[in-house]
Amino acid sequence: MSAAASPAAVPAQFQTFLAFDFGQKRTGVAVGNRMLGTASPQATIRAEGDARFVQVAERIAEWQPDALVIGVPFHPDGASHENTVRALKFGRQLRGRFGLPVFEVDERYSTTEALAGGARDADAASACIILEQFLRNLS
Repeated sequence: MSAAASPAAVPAQFQTFLAFDFGQKRTGVAVGNRMLGTASPQATIRAEGDARFVQVAERIAEWQPDALVIGVPFHPDGASHENTVRALKFGRQLRGRFGLPVFEVDERYSTTEALAGGARDADAASACIILEQFLRNLS
């Protein structure tokens, strides 16, 4: 887990996070807070480029998160691949456009876990898994 800064604008127990499972065509979204330690799926963003960021901006305006969380995919052995690079770039773009801390979470197997759990929207369910993993690791 890494970030440019730690979210400290509000008391820790009240912090809200918005998580993204980045994909080239679809980006799963989830929202959650530190107090409950759980995440709720949101409608998946089905857009690319600037259109994706317009929808991200709408979610940020709606939820007013203290920080953002992104899933970063890796091969099973931990090696990076093309989607790793894309996800990290997405994180940098979020940080630059919205000025919020962006935390990175290793998202290996999140989609597999979401599908195994019977998710109707694997992207949103993966975003929930990513966010709940992040929330569990907060102290």
